[in-house]
Amino acid sequence: MGAPYINRGSTIILIILSLTALLTVASGYIQPPQPDDAREHIFQLAIAALAPVMLVFLATADWTQPLLSARPLAFPAAAAVAAFAALYVLEHYR
Repeated sequence: MGAPYINRGSTIILIILSLTALLTVASGYIQPPQPDDAREHIFQLAIAALAPVMLVFLATADWTQPLLSARPLAFPAAAAVAAFAALYVLEHYR
């Protein structure tokens, strides 16, 4: 199993984790928050897991072509930023 396969797998995991964070925050708009809500813990775990998976991605990327190597990060980064923006709005304005 070479670096390209590990890089592709870490890209998929990054997408899954960032979407998990976004969807758990988005579910807060549908259902009212409960005390000791499990969604909070799922969001925290998804965000905490992003860091080591990101390190694996960066370590296995082919940096001879930096633009092509960084392109798969666009969607997970946008989803993570959207999750934090939605969380900010949910915490401060709802």
